[in-house]
Amino acid sequence: MEFSSKLLEKAVDEMSQLPGIGKRTALRLVLHLLKQPKEQTVFLSEAIMAMRSEVKFCKSCHNISDAEICEICANANRDHALICVVEDIRDVMAIENTRQFKGIYHVLGGKISPIDGVGPSQLKIGTLVDKVRQGSVRELIFALSSTMEGDTTNFYLYKQISEYGIITSAIARGIAVGDELEYADEVTLGRSILQRVPFENSFKNN
Repeated sequence: MEFSSKLLEKAVDEMSQLPGIGKRTALRLVLHLLKQPKEQTVFLSEAIMAMRSEVKFCKSCHNISDAEICEICANANRDHALICVVEDIRDVMAIENTRQFKGIYHVLGGKISPIDGVGPSQLKIGTLVDKVRQGSVRELIFALSSTMEGDTTNFYLYKQISEYGIITSAIARGIAVGDELEYADEVTLGRSILQRVPFENSFKNN
């Protein structure tokens, strides 16, 4: 791809580093920005810079937050003894959109995937086990996607906390095997949370 401007080329190169954005799409986006009032581009760049420098991760659940403790964990009306374990913030958003879950979350930051070099030590597993060990958790809901990596992570977590005798459940398989939570419709995802099953049953039946 030939560029008449090195500045344009640089912008396209940087834009194409984003997931799912190829060079042609990056060029279309950059040309769109050039057509907009300069203030619009400034607002966009300032928003990205502010997000990058000021966004925090909740000290309790590791969700992305503007404060040290996210709004969900700070909400006294939530059931803090009921924890839904998810991969990342997209899953929190998907479940929250169902308006069916009244507990809190624990964001692992990924799934165990040896092929990608991701092991338990790269995930926020230790803090979850600490919560269970402290006796403040009644039930854990495993809500990772129905993939091999998701199932492996669920089973690893189950083994880590099984000695503490708390309830462990998994979302019902209204979510198709291999699907990611963020792409599930709200009704199906909401029913999967409400109709969760004991975790032992979820892997014995597979």
